[in-house]
Amino acid sequence: MFNEGGPVFSPDGHWIAYVSDESGRPEIYVQPYPGPGGKWQISTEGGNEPAWNRNGRELFYRSGNKMMAVDVTTQPTFSAGKPKVLFEGQYVAVSPGLTGTVFDVSPDGQRFLMVKETESSISATQINVVLNWFEELKRRAPVGTK
Repeated sequence: MFNEGGPVFSPDGHWIAYVSDESGRPEIYVQPYPGPGGKWQISTEGGNEPAWNRNGRELFYRSGNKMMAVDVTTQPTFSAGKPKVLFEGQYVAVSPGLTGTVFDVSPDGQRFLMVKETESSISATQINVVLNWFEELKRRAPVGTK
């Protein structure tokens, strides 16, 4: 038994990309929707967070710290090119066990909106809780005094 998730429909609604760990690690697959038909493995070295280019001719996904792109053709039949690295970096990713994306792609497919991890976001281990803060506020700024 394997886990599948993170489904995203192609812009024309005839294809669905998703993540499955049937190979032993998360990979990106595409199959026709609603079917019938086969399925194609898109990623080759692991993959998460699939997203279609709005033109329907390219599929994006994350592989570790790499943003990947694969050219696809959906008519008359489905075919996929070889994955290529678009860029690499320490960006916030979907938490293990969850699906979806934590990035977005511009309508022209040329720019990505992503959250950059910082040293403080990675190692934040302290939380300050202030109790009775309203009493402290009244003591420091009493009502009716100038």
